[in-house]
Amino acid sequence: MLLLVFFFVNISLGSVSIPNSELINALLGSSDNTAWHHIIIGYRLPKAFTAIIVGAGLGVSGLMMQTLFRNPLAGPFVLGITSGASLGVALATMGASLFGGVLAGVLISKWSLVVAATLGSFLVLLAVLMVSIKVRDTMAILIIGLMFASITAAVVSVLSYFSSAEVLQQYVFWGFGSLGNLSWNELWVLFVIFLSGILLSLTSIKMLNTLLLGENYAKSLGLNMKRSRLIIIAATSLLAGTITAFAGPIAFIGLAIPHITRQVFNTSNHKILLPAVFLFGAIIMLICDSIAQLPNSDYTLPINAITSLVGAPIVIWLLVRKRKMMF
Repeated sequence: MLLLVFFFVNISLGSVSIPNSELINALLGSSDNTAWHHIIIGYRLPKAFTAIIVGAGLGVSGLMMQTLFRNPLAGPFVLGITSGASLGVALATMGASLFGGVLAGVLISKWSLVVAATLGSFLVLLAVLMVSIKVRDTMAILIIGLMFASITAAVVSVLSYFSSAEVLQQYVFWGFGSLGNLSWNELWVLFVIFLSGILLSLTSIKMLNTLLLGENYAKSLGLNMKRSRLIIIAATSLLAGTITAFAGPIAFIGLAIPHITRQVFNTSNHKILLPAVFLFGAIIMLICDSIAQLPNSDYTLPINAITSLVGAPIVIWLLVRKRKMMF
């Protein structure tokens, strides 16, 4: 119910004030005002659906990573997937500018940035998966993922140093994250891959509950650790990598939503946590996007800034109230 309420609140807010009656007419396809119909159907509706996908996907990714690594500070970024996507975009924008002219214009087009981010995250994922097959210790995979993130950050820094101010500004704007840049066609592509990641995560619920007992005990129960790690990492990569490619790197959600959900539901059972994190992530992302729009204003704040400003105090308050962190 809350998800539905905040969904309608989100599509009713924006720089243009639209009456609720016209909002309903546009959703039913009976609006006489062409401009309002285009704003709602062509912009606000895809943006609201993108917010739901981003919040739910990153929340579920964070939950799986925290359980796999048994680390409350783990999130979708720990495998270096987000950093890989950032490197792909940096190469497409700042690297393309080195070639100049027509080639740079082609490489910095909208779809090329999505493809570059996807390829970057996929290459990092491939490296992490190869490592996970060779390495037995889960904590070693965490450290290796963070090392990949450091390497990609170093390459981006070098590219930034040699780039012009205009190109560097474009990369920085991409790093702010955005929910309102997707058309319906792009949203369908994102949704199909998102659905694949969610279905894969649902098949890993039993594995995640077993991992709560510790790796050694999980092995004694017959859990195949290599297979389980591959499935969990693949699901996280599908969700986090694709979302980063289409919406940019969104901060806070993947790290904090699982903690908020644990504090509210007071359970570690993933049969409850996973769908709850899905809903909480979607709801909080819709709230953050509604705030970022600055209703009745022409300005839109960076979604990354809002997710942290709104979310971090909530986590601090919950932890202070409960006086302990559930895990």
